[in-house]
Amino acid sequence: MDVVDEIKATVATHPIVLFMKGTPEYPTCGFSDRAAKALSAADATFHVINVLADSRIRAGLPHYSNWPTFPQLFVLGEFIGGCDVVEDLHAAGELKRMAVEVSGAET
Repeated sequence: MDVVDEIKATVATHPIVLFMKGTPEYPTCGFSDRAAKALSAADATFHVINVLADSRIRAGLPHYSNWPTFPQLFVLGEFIGGCDVVEDLHAAGELKRMAVEVSGAET
């Protein structure tokens, strides 16, 4: 499976995916940490891909999403944005709304 197919399969399989540097428990980047904390504060259930653990994903994801930096958030297969977008959505209450809608779609 090539990296694009792998990314597509991941975002299709999991309703909310955060591609980040490190993990929510052990982030290795302040921006990734802030995005994960915003998702957690919004009570979102999300799947995490540590891009530092897979150089193919780290190199291929920016081409797939047309977004050069990490973290990157996908909801229902759609690219949402990076840290600033995630924090803005959280501040506006939209991240929680999205998380609730996604969890409702899963049932």
